[in-house]
Amino acid sequence: MSSYLLIDVGAGTQDILWWDDEQDLSYKAVVSSPVRRVAAKAASLPKGQPLLVTGREMGGGPITRVLKERAKESPVFITKSAAATLHHNKERVRAMGLQIVEDGIEPREGQLRLRLGDIDVAEIEKIVTSFGVDFEFDFVAVCAQDHGVPPPGISHLVYRQDKFVKTLTENPFPHELLYRHDEIEPTWNRLRSMALDAKELPTQEVYVMDSGMAAILGATHDRSCVHRKYSAVLDVATSHTVGAIFSQQELLGLFEVHTKDLKVEELDELLPALAKGELDNEAVLQQGGHGAWSRGAAPFAEIGPIVATGPQRRRVKDSKLEIHWGAPMGDNMMTGTTGLLAALRRRQGFHTENLFQ
Repeated sequence: MSSYLLIDVGAGTQDILWWDDEQDLSYKAVVSSPVRRVAAKAASLPKGQPLLVTGREMGGGPITRVLKERAKESPVFITKSAAATLHHNKERVRAMGLQIVEDGIEPREGQLRLRLGDIDVAEIEKIVTSFGVDFEFDFVAVCAQDHGVPPPGISHLVYRQDKFVKTLTENPFPHELLYRHDEIEPTWNRLRSMALDAKELPTQEVYVMDSGMAAILGATHDRSCVHRKYSAVLDVATSHTVGAIFSQQELLGLFEVHTKDLKVEELDELLPALAKGELDNEAVLQQGGHGAWSRGAAPFAEIGPIVATGPQRRRVKDSKLEIHWGAPMGDNMMTGTTGLLAALRRRQGFHTENLFQ
């Protein structure tokens, strides 16, 4: 028997799935995202006192805004590792009014302290033990979006897309982008940070994956994709939207755009163009997206309904395309965790086409 803990760290929510392979038994929870919880904690700290921020890179956005505002009225010190949350360029962090200090520094008398990180072991323990199961796991897999750390002068949008394409061109299967904790490239700094924190969980095996790639893999495990030769999936997450075309398990192409910029009229053109292998990467980049990639075409008429998942999928409800509300493992919010589980099981040599049906 093996127990699996799967965690999808999003901008809006943190989705948790526990699964037992012998009993085919699962429990799940959807809670507020770590960055929202940390930002709320930071905002509630007493005003006027110096603050020391420690920890590692996590999702930014809300916490960046809170720390920038706080730095206007009282000193905010942040360690080098934690500063990557705000920006990988230290001068950009200093320009926000924060003072960067060495890792390992201890707070001085009168300093408040705040720790950054996507994995809060104590919080996860509360959630998992509420399932009524033991807080120990054979395997842990975590996903989040990581833009990578591009070289100077390279857009993080282009860099992220190019890194994915390099792997998928050689092996066009999303599970190839699942990494064991000791396999993660230095460029994936957020994933490496998550893996280091996840190693504090009671397990010997920790894996990480980009959440966009986990989501499109998880979406293919919706019931409507079973036995289909071709399928189209669309994950509309809080920050990013990823569309993909599959030939059974094999990825034919994908695009990624920012959800806030997604217009349903454009979507109605993006997916058919992607299926034809005609979606232009530069055109998507010029619209502010991450780009597009294609290695083959699929007859759009044979694809059937497009499986839409993600917390913001209501944004595509007025599409002229045939949309199916997906529910991998019976729950739209478990799309990323299902993808993590599928990727890990495939790595372990199991066939997963009907594993979660």
